Amino acid sequence: MTPLPVLGAGGWGTALAVNAARNGPVTLWARRAQFAQTLQSERVNAEYLPGVSLPPGLGVTAHLGEAIQDAPFALVVVPSVGVPELLAALPRTLGLVLCAKGLAPDGGQLTVLARQLGFARVAVLSGPNHAEEVGRGLPAATVVASRDAGFARTVQGALMTPALRVYTSEDETGVELGGVVKNVMAVAAGLVDGLSLGDNAKAALITRGLREMSRYLQSCGAHEDTVYGLSGLGDLVATATSRHSRNRAAGEALARGEHPGQGGKVVEGLRTAGLLSAWAAAHGQDLPIVQAVAQVTRGDWSPQQGVAQLMEREAKPERH
Repeated sequence: MTPLPVLGAGGWGTALAVNAARNGPVTLWARRAQFAQTLQSERVNAEYLPGVSLPPGLGVTAHLGEAIQDAPFALVVVPSVGVPELLAALPRTLGLVLCAKGLAPDGGQLTVLARQLGFARVAVLSGPNHAEEVGRGLPAATVVASRDAGFARTVQGALMTPALRVYTSEDETGVELGGVVKNVMAVAAGLVDGLSLGDNAKAALITRGLREMSRYLQSCGAHEDTVYGLSGLGDLVATATSRHSRNRAAGEALARGEHPGQGGKVVEGLRTAGLLSAWAAAHGQDLPIVQAVAQVTRGDWSPQQGVAQLMEREAKPERH
């Protein structure tokens, strides 16, 4: 049986590899050779997913060709900024499951970039999935979406375990972009927490954030049902409320006037806020929470000014 390649040995890549190893052999690819050797010998990813043992069926390598050899598809689990470079090094016959919740350098979808580069079988994986919980085998659910329904079912079979329930979808755009926008909303939720604005403010932020997500996703061609599914509402709730959320923690750090970086771990929502804000301006779209987060992240507004700008917008009906 050919091992399933998981390309990227951060927390989420490691958690997915540990989960998939319950079904069969897995090869986890790490970019740094020394890091790969450490994972292989110590059998734990102390840097990104401490406390989770790597099972016997999970091998580790720093050789990309070795990781993908004879594999029909691979999980691509590197940060969004690293996806273009990695895709350029992969054979176009390889199926791709894109797991990063971010945008391409030009602000476009990573699935679109993959097809532009010549990959025929492309899917995206997204849902309310914290690596810390999936890695430990706590119950979770996720969605794999692809225009190719057969490919989505193949990925579903490879990843579904008693601990991870995997649903399929043909709404590739909705599932991908839901995971993108919710990161920005989670930064905003962290700002609410960091400023001690209370539960009322947090509930309002999540609710209006979902409305904003819906406007953006549907303007990009997503289905409304997807917005209220696992990769939309589900992921928003998890990321905006969890102690595991890097994006929420980054918002808290911004509220305290601190640098939001967390030990070199990527916080996708900080970069995404600027890209989405630019998109909204170019397309005449109203994304006030996204724009406020972008302004605070750039240092143009203080967190308090961001809150004031949102609270003092013109009065309007809830539905319009």
